[in-house]
Amino acid sequence: MNQQEMKQAVAAAAVEFVEEDATIGVGTGSTVNCFIDALAASGRRVESAVSSSEATSERLRGHGIRVVDLNNTGDLDLYVDGADEFDPHRRLIKGGGGALTREKVVAAASRKFVCIVDQSKRVNILGTFPLPIEVIPMARSMVARKMVAMGGQPEWREGFVTDNGNWILDVHNLDLVDPVATEKAINDIPGVVTCGLFALRPADVVLVAGSRGIEQISP
Repeated sequence: MNQQEMKQAVAAAAVEFVEEDATIGVGTGSTVNCFIDALAASGRRVESAVSSSEATSERLRGHGIRVVDLNNTGDLDLYVDGADEFDPHRRLIKGGGGALTREKVVAAASRKFVCIVDQSKRVNILGTFPLPIEVIPMARSMVARKMVAMGGQPEWREGFVTDNGNWILDVHNLDLVDPVATEKAINDIPGVVTCGLFALRPADVVLVAGSRGIEQISP
């Protein structure tokens, strides 16, 4: 399978986790786009969806799936999203597309988080992919200095603005041997909205597409 075929295969596998008439959370990215298409093609009816980005909302509506605000729902039955990296403990780096804050909020509101990836995203220790951090604009330089003090090399994603009106720092070469502690430390910095570490709330299930099919990683 080529990479696009793997994305389509793992997306189709995730549809099996969707219960009829559920309200689901839907993430952002190319693999998630495959999931939205596969869900629509399956004929499985969902009550509504909470979206993590404007781009995802547009695609959901294009398939006739009702998009609702998280404030108007209770806990979500399921959240489906991709990742830029995952480790053996189902901890993730997310935010390559810049939607990390809304993704983290929707994940926290969901009873089950199913992460869909291809085998290229597998790592033993997180950190090969630079860690995105969403910051309010006035705090960019200060947060960047804090990241240097933590051993990272921050790079401003210049020209990019999140759906929340904020900026992104992509931090290279951070030591992420203890991603839970690092996530807490970064999120405690004033001006940080959140970081792209999903370690405090990892995925419940990771579906991995590879040359031999779909692997399921769960507790």
